[in-house]
Amino acid sequence: MAFQGVDFYGIDDQLTDEEKLVRASVRRFVEAKIVPVIGRHYQDGTFPMDLVPQFAELGLLGANLTGYGCAGMGAIAYGLATQELERGDSGVRSFCSVQSGLVMYPIWAFGSEAQKEKWLPGMAKGQLIGCFGLTEPDFGSNPTGMITRAERLSGGGFRINGTKRWITNGSIADVCIVWAKLDGVVHGFLVPKGTPGLTVRKIDDKFSLRASITSELILEDCEIPDDAILPGVTGMKGPLSCLSQARYGIAWGAIGAAMSCYETALDYAKSRVQFGRPLAGFQLVQQKLVEMVSEITKAQLLALQLGRLKESGKLRPAQVSLAKRNNVKMALDIARVSRDVLGANGIMFEYPIGRHMMNLETVFTYEGTHDIHTLIVGQDITGLSAFE
Repeated sequence: MAFQGVDFYGIDDQLTDEEKLVRASVRRFVEAKIVPVIGRHYQDGTFPMDLVPQFAELGLLGANLTGYGCAGMGAIAYGLATQELERGDSGVRSFCSVQSGLVMYPIWAFGSEAQKEKWLPGMAKGQLIGCFGLTEPDFGSNPTGMITRAERLSGGGFRINGTKRWITNGSIADVCIVWAKLDGVVHGFLVPKGTPGLTVRKIDDKFSLRASITSELILEDCEIPDDAILPGVTGMKGPLSCLSQARYGIAWGAIGAAMSCYETALDYAKSRVQFGRPLAGFQLVQQKLVEMVSEITKAQLLALQLGRLKESGKLRPAQVSLAKRNNVKMALDIARVSRDVLGANGIMFEYPIGRHMMNLETVFTYEGTHDIHTLIVGQDITGLSAFE
């Protein structure tokens, strides 16, 4: 009997009952609530905000954090959850990844107890939304060159000036974590919505991640109090450790997008008849399907071991870079080949492939471009930096 699932190596046997339950719960949610509406949201350039409370009910906001109303999922369970979210859409996974890994995590890891109590419970419930302000119009791959500056005020507090761009959730955020240089050293600052001097502009003219809110943050003499600074970290360790959290989720999430494309292509090839037989009966089409399931299987095994390393406390950032780099390229390649299998139908909104393909073009370059992750791994294995 021909293989029809995406578990060619029986990886389910390596999962705990809890991990399977998380995956099944999120998959049911995605099939029932996201798949039926996400194509329309993508076309309209909107995000399904009505689903945010349901993300919270499933424990998907701050999923792998402990305390403050967070679910405390293990690393593999969290990875499987992001896989299923991105099976629905990269923009949906991005929302949860930013809320969890880029906003809640730094508050949880580096914030004061007062900051944690103020923000984390509401974020876990989906009542408060956050965004992560690191990338600037002129500094993406080189965040150390950031122009945004903070200065201490004589009467207390800080004044921030600068611009952040490509900020997921920016225009719906109740709080922005803004990374800025204070006396030449990078610090994180909590800037609430409505703070005088903070202007947020939604970016609409994009053909990828359309079902995701992307914004620009403009800070002009934006004044915040002393207790707005994250006290537990200084330097680039702060934002980079957050990016490692988010990149971990992306490495799993990309598998979900690849699965969606592969399963769609497989079903289509078995039912679409050309020259008197199903497309799946032709050698070239079988070769494409075999390559797809091969690459998905390798990515699954890579992500599983990555999760084990994370749970054991042995995970290194370069290992996350290798997984993000490999798995996103794998997913983008599979989306393109799947589109080819469907021919003209591959560009129709009736099928998810074209949407995944366009989304993955962004995932390929955000949270560290493919080339940057290549250099991170290259430096790790050679001991030599090729960034300059």
